[in-house]
Amino acid sequence: MKTAKIISVAVALSVLFVPPVALAGPWKGWRGSGGWGMGSSYQRMYNPATVETVAGVVESVDKITPMKGMYSGIHLVLKADKETIAVHLGPEWYIERQDVKLEKGDKVEVKGSRTAFEGKPAIIAAECRKGDSVLVLRDRSGVPAWAGWRR
Repeated sequence: MKTAKIISVAVALSVLFVPPVALAGPWKGWRGSGGWGMGSSYQRMYNPATVETVAGVVESVDKITPMKGMYSGIHLVLKADKETIAVHLGPEWYIERQDVKLEKGDKVEVKGSRTAFEGKPAIIAAECRKGDSVLVLRDRSGVPAWAGWRR
């Protein structure tokens, strides 16, 4: 009888405490880095040795999926003095939560790693300046701002 009472108390306590613990997990919309994390193939394309600064006018702001298996990201087409170049900013879920908003026609200065993406020149941005505002995307060594505590 005593054992049955202990078991029923244990079952009652588990019913009370397990659901709140299960609900205390990551927020419902969280899906991880979506291929934008430190160990990804995409991240390895960023090379601090090829960092340069390019200024120009934003011709378009688009959502793209850079590589198979990644979540969408934000991409600019930048018209500079000598070229029109693709600029990869970062994951959509990160960029859309920032205070600096970029639009077609904005004059910006982009600092980032020049690379080739699908056979065409591109810049993986570390920062993007628009007037007095700066959208910080990566540190000097290329670690993404969205990597946060995972460094």
